[in-house]
Amino acid sequence: MALKDCPAWARRFGGNGQISGHRERFDEPKPVGSGLILQPTGLTVLADLGLLDDILALGSRIDRLHGADAKTGRTVLDVRYDAQRRSRFGLAVHRAALFGVLFGAVRREAIAIETGVELETLETGERATLICGNGRRIGPFDLVVDASGSRSRLRQRVQNPGELRPLAYGAFWASLGWRGDGFDEHALLQRYDRASVMIGVLPIGRPEPGAEKMAAFFWSLKPADAEQVRATGLDAWKARLVRLWPECEAFTRQLDSFDQLSLARYGHHTLKVPAGRRWAIIGDAAHSTSPQLGQGANMALLDAAALNYALIGTDRVDTALEVYVRARRWHVRVFQALSLMLTPFYQSDSTVMPFVRDRLVASVAKIPPAPNILASMVAGTMIDPFRRIGIKEAQWPLRCGG
Repeated sequence: MALKDCPAWARRFGGNGQISGHRERFDEPKPVGSGLILQPTGLTVLADLGLLDDILALGSRIDRLHGADAKTGRTVLDVRYDAQRRSRFGLAVHRAALFGVLFGAVRREAIAIETGVELETLETGERATLICGNGRRIGPFDLVVDASGSRSRLRQRVQNPGELRPLAYGAFWASLGWRGDGFDEHALLQRYDRASVMIGVLPIGRPEPGAEKMAAFFWSLKPADAEQVRATGLDAWKARLVRLWPECEAFTRQLDSFDQLSLARYGHHTLKVPAGRRWAIIGDAAHSTSPQLGQGANMALLDAAALNYALIGTDRVDTALEVYVRARRWHVRVFQALSLMLTPFYQSDSTVMPFVRDRLVASVAKIPPAPNILASMVAGTMIDPFRRIGIKEAQWPLRCGG
């Protein structure tokens, strides 16, 4: 199962001898992807695990999200966390940093990890048994937690799993050395050409202590168009990018090959009930969407916390799973709907939506209470995710970040 979604939960229960082991399909546990923003929601879960200081030391504090039209320079998006006056902020991190902090905690709890396991399905009854692709049976267990990501095979066992709906747009991503000239080390900066092109620069701190500071650099495109872009050549693509955002040459100079870019593909799905008999589904396996609102990893951390406290509160697994499902239902549904609704304004072939975004939405967003609402959407707190789980929001330090 994918370590990106489950070590927070594993770490909580490992110290009490309540986890018999973790099964991972990769040959060795490792992070996948470039950078992300840990919102106040995800940071609160890490604080609850005693890991907040560790991740703060590596990441880059984010105070605002700013986007502008690439041709006119007109501000299209300006979201500030301090609009809520609660000292909230985001923390941009390299995925390797988040992985390292969580995986280190898992190892300190001496939780057994078995790698190279390709899970095919599971059998549930009084207890649950995992079935591998080679027919091997693992178990039985009192509870199985599926954290295997958006392409989970186990998810098909749940009632009405639905189909993952591929989204038209994905992105080229790269982790590059941070270059500060013309960029804000405490902001996600983006440039748009209608909704068909989105360029982003996110300062993500250090992947590990002592490493150089880095940036996540991305360019949105349709995955179906990736081969055509590659065939046109790296120099042509870089020249187009620099025409739209000249300051980005500091980053494009670091790219010598398309092999340095990863192609991300996105899909949307939401399980109505992310649990079954003797098993729970968390993270992207339960709900995935575009990264437009930056909630993916944060949702996974909240899922893990909700499951954790549901299990602490009762000695009956079936009761705990019902509590987990209720605790996460509305927060997940609201943010899944918001992401699906807002994504076409920034990643689509539409000409009408970016026109509305640039002329109407950008103006309305300046009028109270819109700044507060936008800040709560980005922070993941439009619906309080903490109370139903049973945790309190972290106390935010005034300074942080690597």
